Amino acid sequence: MKNNIPERVVSKMMDGDYFSQWLGIEIISIHEGSCSLSMKVRKEMLNGFGIAHGGISFSLADSALAFASNSHNKKSLVLDASMSFTTPVKMDDTLIATAQEVNLTRRTGIYNVMVTNQDQKLVAAFKGIVFRKEEEWFPDAP
Repeated sequence: MKNNIPERVVSKMMDGDYFSQWLGIEIISIHEGSCSLSMKVRKEMLNGFGIAHGGISFSLADSALAFASNSHNKKSLVLDASMSFTTPVKMDDTLIATAQEVNLTRRTGIYNVMVTNQDQKLVAAFKGIVFRKEEEWFPDAP
């Protein structure tokens, strides 16, 4: 049963994550320490320049960080996050965020998240650090 913990955790998180639902996030894959998500950019996500607001890519990456870092069944909260934007994102672009664990200790985790578009072009690079609580999502899990 241990190998389905990441899916159970993300399912439980998504049930109450109304912002990720509003973004239209779809889960591509989830494993311990990694996660891939996708979403389509809609008109209401554009800024005054006619490109996606930076907060859209940041939010997608933040969700990927949250799911990847919580996938070990430990409740984890972001301590610090930063993003570099490399390419403008347009309406109807499909964004894919891939989070990968870089370092994991008992109390913290470091993750890199690459956000690409439908052409596999890098649009943003995100780094996040999380605090790992003692509390588990599923305390009875093996």
